[in-house]
Amino acid sequence: MDMIEKALQIASQAHNGQFRKGTQIPYIAHPIAVGMILMKAGYSDEIVAAGILHDTVEDTDLTIEEIEREFGPKVAEIVAGCSEPNKSLSWEKRKEHTIEFLKTASSDIRAVACADKLHNIKSIIDDYEQNGEAVWSRFKRGKAQQGWYYTNIVESLGNQSTFALLEELKREVSRLFL
Repeated sequence: MDMIEKALQIASQAHNGQFRKGTQIPYIAHPIAVGMILMKAGYSDEIVAAGILHDTVEDTDLTIEEIEREFGPKVAEIVAGCSEPNKSLSWEKRKEHTIEFLKTASSDIRAVACADKLHNIKSIIDDYEQNGEAVWSRFKRGKAQQGWYYTNIVESLGNQSTFALLEELKREVSRLFL
């Protein structure tokens, strides 16, 4: 079976019954969109598969070991790099960790993280255009803290070099928060 198709099947099963925050949109729409963003940008099948699987370890019962067994060490490393290591920490501590980690992460991890954030920002913008300021009530932290997070993510992702997806993320973050 093709690696991307396998990732779609495993992620779909893992995220079964989950929905996007504050919506009735099945959660799997997000990882699929992340994979499509990466595919359109010309990334390899391994990176696309990692994009599709990027939230499975963080948000489902799937483990890094299972990802490695099914997809190999490179995909597992990218998924691990895109997963928050300690969900028991406060939102601020988790986000600060992500911001610092991405400054020196591999280009593959940064590409998947960027595609993830890009899809999230585009979703927020779509919701904002439909619902206005009420969109911020879906989040544990409001507009100011989301703006802090995304602005710092853009800076971290660009710490080593810039790339096409990052330029698009910069534009969307500026559009929403600046």
